[in-house]
Amino acid sequence: MPLVRIALRRGKPAAHLAALRNGVYEAMRETFDVPEDDRFILVHQHDADEFDCDPHYLGIDRSDDLVIVQVACRDSRSVAQKQAFYRRVAEKLAADPGLRPQDVFINLLETRAENWSFGHGVAQYV
Repeated sequence: MPLVRIALRRGKPAAHLAALRNGVYEAMRETFDVPEDDRFILVHQHDADEFDCDPHYLGIDRSDDLVIVQVACRDSRSVAQKQAFYRRVAEKLAADPGLRPQDVFINLLETRAENWSFGHGVAQYV
């Protein structure tokens, strides 16, 4: 039930955006035990003046190809699962669409099960 938001600078082709969505989804399936079809992914493209990220924070050299992946999910994953997820996303996005691992920024927002409604005004996980 993760909700994924992917932010990047505007101008990438549709195939690049699809590779981002697919890579993150596949990594979630492999490391977070996300069921098939549990796919809710939003892509946000920004002009350069709307995308302000330090190119060297923590000694990581980022380029203009930086992608920020934010995942809202239940607070049910172990530290080991989270670390595996971070690695797997970086690997998948390096393979396709060819991002450098330095250009993959990931943030998890964990919430409790009752904070989700998938429709009908019902909290399905309560």
